[in-house]
Amino acid sequence: MGDITVNPNESAVSGNAGTPATATAAADLATERLSRRAVQAHVGSIQQMAYVRPIRYEEGRAGGMRAFEVKNGPMRFVSMADKALDVSQLEYRGENLTFLSKPGLNGRNPFDTHGAEAQRSIMGGLFFTCGFENIGAPYTDPEGHEYPMHGRIRTTPAEHVSADAHWTDDGEYVISVSGEVREAELFGENLVMRRTITTVYGRPEIVVDDVVTNEGFRDEPLMWMYHCNAGWPLLAEGAQVIIPSRHAEPRNEDAANDTTPWSEIGEPVPNKPESVFIHTLAADPEGRSFAAVMNRKLGLGLSVEFDTADFPYFMQWKSVAAGDYVVGLEPANSSVHGRGYHEKRGDLHTIAPGASEHKRVTFRIHEGAAALDELERRRTALLA
Repeated sequence: MGDITVNPNESAVSGNAGTPATATAAADLATERLSRRAVQAHVGSIQQMAYVRPIRYEEGRAGGMRAFEVKNGPMRFVSMADKALDVSQLEYRGENLTFLSKPGLNGRNPFDTHGAEAQRSIMGGLFFTCGFENIGAPYTDPEGHEYPMHGRIRTTPAEHVSADAHWTDDGEYVISVSGEVREAELFGENLVMRRTITTVYGRPEIVVDDVVTNEGFRDEPLMWMYHCNAGWPLLAEGAQVIIPSRHAEPRNEDAANDTTPWSEIGEPVPNKPESVFIHTLAADPEGRSFAAVMNRKLGLGLSVEFDTADFPYFMQWKSVAAGDYVVGLEPANSSVHGRGYHEKRGDLHTIAPGASEHKRVTFRIHEGAAALDELERRRTALLA
């Protein structure tokens, strides 16, 4: 899908470089290189095509949860203001691309972070943020301090939340959601994440920019992982996991005994154990890499792109269990083996008082055979 550009002198009824603006529907406009004025000529309100709207859920486990619904042409997603602004749903041309676990949409519950109770509230979504004191399984240190599964930040509501949608001087219609999320304890840590989620009309991508600052007065552990989750119908029999992996280490016996290649997706199997693999990734000369799930029958792929200097660890979670059918793509600064693993090794990542760390991940939707071919070519080139 092309970028939208603007030329103030251009006719309101013609596309870029003199191309006639023949699109007659929102999906067509989103795939043409149309100027701002050409778009405005075709619609009454830009909200026919693109918007960000605050919403509040009214029933069930999600009752009362604040969120933002974002539409960007044929792409729609929801960012949960009451759960770290994590993205719970992603759709493209009406097709769901992400996983929603059996508990379904649910609001913040500060008690669901105790031990393995997280499994009763982790809902999946395009991604949820793991950290900052722990990722992976629950852990209790020798002093008796408890660190829940995947940490606490994912249940924390954002503050100073705002949303915006506007045309830039460069002719881009930019939609953004931002806010602050604090992980803090009396006599303990005081970490603040400033999160901005951005998408540009005409581009099937979402950029997540996060900055974490240690506002305390001592070094603090900073374990950080994006748990990105592909689900049906993108994930289906015959789908492929595309990772430029130089080596895949099974996390445990269940993964080691999984006879299906980590890259292949079969039909759901009742009660099949999950498999987790720790990948050593290839990257380009700038350190950039990616991982993706693609479905040629559906004609769609979903990738997450990142800098391996920021994320020296990458894990793949694969479950083809009936009812728990999901693939997780997990860039991280720490191993899924968790806090205890790093404590024993003496390499637990920490952040100094007053210091900040910046991370960025980009999600892209790939449509059509040529785009899916390019994903495979890119993997091959990185591994060459």
